[in-house]
Amino acid sequence: MEYLNIHPDGIYVDATYGGGGHSKAILERLSDKGKLFAFDQDKDAQQNLIQDKRFTFIPYNFSFITQWLHYYNVYKVNGILADLGVSLHQFQKPERGFSYRYNFALDMRMNQDQKLTAADVVNQYSEQQLEQLFFNYSDLKNAKKLARLIVQYRFEHPIQTTFDLVNAVKPALPKVNDYAVLSKIFQSIRIEVNKEVEHLKKFLNQCYSLLDNGGRLVVLTYHSLEDRIVKHYMINGDTEKTLEPDVLYGKINYPYKIITKKPVEPSEEEIKQNPQARSAKLRACEKI
Repeated sequence: MEYLNIHPDGIYVDATYGGGGHSKAILERLSDKGKLFAFDQDKDAQQNLIQDKRFTFIPYNFSFITQWLHYYNVYKVNGILADLGVSLHQFQKPERGFSYRYNFALDMRMNQDQKLTAADVVNQYSEQQLEQLFFNYSDLKNAKKLARLIVQYRFEHPIQTTFDLVNAVKPALPKVNDYAVLSKIFQSIRIEVNKEVEHLKKFLNQCYSLLDNGGRLVVLTYHSLEDRIVKHYMINGDTEKTLEPDVLYGKINYPYKIITKKPVEPSEEEIKQNPQARSAKLRACEKI
């Protein structure tokens, strides 16, 4: 909330509603004139909607932010907050298939209306495709071996549940603390299923035009790939391009003032209270 720098009469966006915690905190700081728009494609998020005339919930992925804000005749906002990744609620529902700790169908869809599931990815992707997603999305050094094990396992037995996947990759897991590698394997597949990288880039590239001058963008990331994308965007104003000096004066015209020179990370005390926050990094910038 501090980095979002909320103006009581402003218009704000919670791009990842989840359980509504951030939205409630924003509304507490808004006056009767303020407005909050929240996005979430997960149907479960609608079970806990805030009843407040200043609040509008939009049941779509945040990559559609411009389209839907324009639908509500909103063209400029004072702040945008995005808390990326999987919500605790999604992890706590074993039947959603996000966790390797429980034996349920391999699903991992945030949007339960989409067709592609985690089972589709592990059973239908080629060995090369699997290797690339393990390496690109989680920096797994043994990506090649993991991909080969999955292809070998599915030849004999379709990989339909979370435990099927764990059994398939077991020969490549360390004997101690295998959860660290399993988390990355599941993370890679989840990112692919939900096209998280594509949606994140599309979302970020719309933020500059939506923010009013002095408006803030605050993003919480949970793995290095997301953090690199967000950092690059906040410096360059584009997820793909890198700013070049002005031809005449050699000056770089930065789109944002960086509020967090280094990412803000949770304290040891906060991690004790909330272990899920251990890998969180917060970055904030302000439109110049």
